[in-house]
Amino acid sequence: MYLPDFDYYVPADVREASAMLARLNGDASVLAGGTDLLPYMKNEVMAPRALVSLKELNELREITYKPGTGVAIGARVTHNGLVRSPELRQRYLSISETAHAMASYQIRNRGTIGGNIVSAVPSADLPPILIALKASVTLESSRGTRTISLENFFTGPRRSVIARDEILTQITIPDEATTGSVYMKFGLRRSGALAVVGAAVSLVATGTRVEQVRIVLGAVAPTPMRALEAERLLTGASVTEALLREAGMVAANECSPISDIRGSQEYRREMVAVFTRRAIRKALEQTAVVKNA
Repeated sequence: MYLPDFDYYVPADVREASAMLARLNGDASVLAGGTDLLPYMKNEVMAPRALVSLKELNELREITYKPGTGVAIGARVTHNGLVRSPELRQRYLSISETAHAMASYQIRNRGTIGGNIVSAVPSADLPPILIALKASVTLESSRGTRTISLENFFTGPRRSVIARDEILTQITIPDEATTGSVYMKFGLRRSGALAVVGAAVSLVATGTRVEQVRIVLGAVAPTPMRALEAERLLTGASVTEALLREAGMVAANECSPISDIRGSQEYRREMVAVFTRRAIRKALEQTAVVKNA
């Protein structure tokens, strides 16, 4: 299939890009990596009159760390950029590992973290682990700049709070202590598959005692969701295999999956129980490694 006709703009900076989006008044889409947008256009899911490319905005390709603030990731950082980043591999390896498990190598060279978030696809891999790590996003427009928690960014499948004239420019992960974090997913292929179920866990633990924990599920609700009841069950508890099984079942009861070609509602709930349990266990194993290092 062919792309429909469209106007193409290449602004020199974020301010010019925002002004273009405001002037086009909803008839334009932002083009970063294009791995979601261009297939949507080819398949007539989307038909923007114009594309505003971010390819000249090299400041959005940086990853920086500031003590006391955290890691700032530019929205144009590619998935392979996340995989290779020394800052992430040292401080938030779970993000690099999540990116490495996404799509094919070629797609990871083009796809961006900003695009993965803005597409707001329920099965996207990066939002669950970013939410588990308390990430926030910066949105810029000609009207100003605002920062919101990523947890509050999504409003439904392919829907979010981003306005038509706004550009997601940065993702910030706060400089907070964690002893283990992990994202695990179940797909229908060994690699490069969309998540049928995703489970992200970030925790602070002493031995097997959990002091703080965040559990975020993907692909089993209209948006990435916190498993709050499972978090409450684990907080302050010493983890046993029996408690892990209970936490998995509680998380499974909290989610609201659909049935589709990739899995039934019942199957997804069963996989939530399994992968929540596995993710908690792996995060606790990281705690033990850190303690003994």
